[in-house]
Amino acid sequence: MNLEKLREILPEDGLHASAALACGSVAAVVVWKWVSHKGIQRKMEEARQWRDRSLQQMENVVLKFKQKNPGVQMENILSLSLVELTEKLKEESLSPESVLYAYISQALEVTQEVNCVTDFIYGCEEQLREVKTQKEKGLLYGIPISIKDHIGYKGHISTCGLVHYLGKAEEDDSVIVKVLKKQGAVPFVKTNVPQSMINYDCSNLIFGQTLNPLNHKKSPGGSSGGEGALIAGGGSVLGFGTDVAGSIRLPCSFCGLCGLKPTGNRLSTRGLASPIGGMKSVTATIGPIARNVDSLVLSMKALLCDEMFHLDPSVPPIPFNEEMYNNSKPLRIGYYEDDGYFQPSPSMRRAVRETKHLLQAAGHTLIPFVLPQHDYAVDELFTRGLFSDGAANLLEKFKGDIVDPNLKSQINCYSIPVLLKRILAFILKPVYPRIARDLNALCGVGSAKSLWKHHVAVATYCAEFIVEWRKLKLDVILCPALGPAFNAGYPGKLFAATSYTNLYNVLNFPAGVVPVSTVTSADEEELKHYRGHYGDPWDKRFKKAVEDAVGLPVSIQCVALPWQDELCLRFMKEVETVVHGRRTKI
Repeated sequence: MNLEKLREILPEDGLHASAALACGSVAAVVVWKWVSHKGIQRKMEEARQWRDRSLQQMENVVLKFKQKNPGVQMENILSLSLVELTEKLKEESLSPESVLYAYISQALEVTQEVNCVTDFIYGCEEQLREVKTQKEKGLLYGIPISIKDHIGYKGHISTCGLVHYLGKAEEDDSVIVKVLKKQGAVPFVKTNVPQSMINYDCSNLIFGQTLNPLNHKKSPGGSSGGEGALIAGGGSVLGFGTDVAGSIRLPCSFCGLCGLKPTGNRLSTRGLASPIGGMKSVTATIGPIARNVDSLVLSMKALLCDEMFHLDPSVPPIPFNEEMYNNSKPLRIGYYEDDGYFQPSPSMRRAVRETKHLLQAAGHTLIPFVLPQHDYAVDELFTRGLFSDGAANLLEKFKGDIVDPNLKSQINCYSIPVLLKRILAFILKPVYPRIARDLNALCGVGSAKSLWKHHVAVATYCAEFIVEWRKLKLDVILCPALGPAFNAGYPGKLFAATSYTNLYNVLNFPAGVVPVSTVTSADEEELKHYRGHYGDPWDKRFKKAVEDAVGLPVSIQCVALPWQDELCLRFMKEVETVVHGRRTKI
């Protein structure tokens, strides 16, 4: 059969093999694969062209603005914090136009360096005009914001880094975007994600690899990696990411930013694309990323409003609790340096110790906290829960796609037949027990009956965790954030290292990240003696992943009980204050 005849049989995108197989020819199958590959490449090329036109449009609008306004000092605008910007915009000492075009210009520079912007929201200029006509200025009046790729924006594609979603423009804004607009914010760019977002690097075959602006040999983290890179590079003052295993907190840790994973359903997730839609065993959330805690607080105040509660009645109508955030009573803080699953890097451990001493000096009480059954929480509750379907839904999204090299290790593992996973787990158990447990967990739950039992197990563990918390009369917990930034290519080989963050997705506790230090030469020297808890291939990879990081940020994680997001933010602010010696009232 010749190629032209095969093209007539195959759909335009060349993704259905059945027609080729019906031809009864091995050659036809080979040609089908070639045509399929070409179809994928064509879709990717169209998406890249869309992105290139977006970047060119950004350049054009900035040039036009600069020609009309040659005296605007963009550097001064970019140096202002979010709180300072909102004040100057409201008192009209700065124009919303100057702020928007300053950030468009800077975002363009940052993405040319590290490849973090995937789409220019060309309607931002019109949105700005609408904002200026609003009778009441919202809390984010005139503030340009960036949003993660899969946060729905009308007329724009939420790709999730997958060919599966290309060509499907959103028909409406997500609820979070509608609320941000109502509060006067101006979404202006979308940012890059890893393919499928079940990874904490930031690479896909459509838009390529995003680099860490602080060190181009390092990953910016993920899956909200484009947000992390853009904000760390100064190209956005406030961004929004999502988190199902640490996808807000990991980019913040890797890039030296502040980020909050709120309690699940505190903010609306309606209108977000997902390759694992329907997964309810582990809680996914949306939350803010910024340079300081004050920015997170302001953004949460803006979002927790009547507009969101009206647009999404499934979100509990709980406004921002000013009393909880502004309370100055000394805190009882539980802490741990090591989760027992992955031995922390030297800088992770030091960050907790130093922060603990600073908090004690500030009058807070620090109490050691022992994580209950953490191995069980990671393997059985997180991994088995996230992949309760044996990763079937996720793998389905890869049909007709090419797997990004940075994700191959993960996808190859997920693709192993269940029976073979169980056999491999049995063989590996005496030698590599942690890897064996992970393989077993990746088999999923097997049935609806087992899924219900799994949900009971999660609820039981959560109750037990809270009992331990209450025994010590804790307000919050201080613990490590994974870091420093991994060398490129390692996140896909160490998904289980999210143990430091994914625990709080299982528990559905609010958790935030605050940078407190940088990697020292002494940390690097100590790392040479790193062995890990298991001495298995994962421990050896982890050591290599965090090598050569002197000068990069080191963060800690702050945790509170469910629905106490304001207490979590207050604790984050306490940490920021003792580390940097400042506190700004909003």
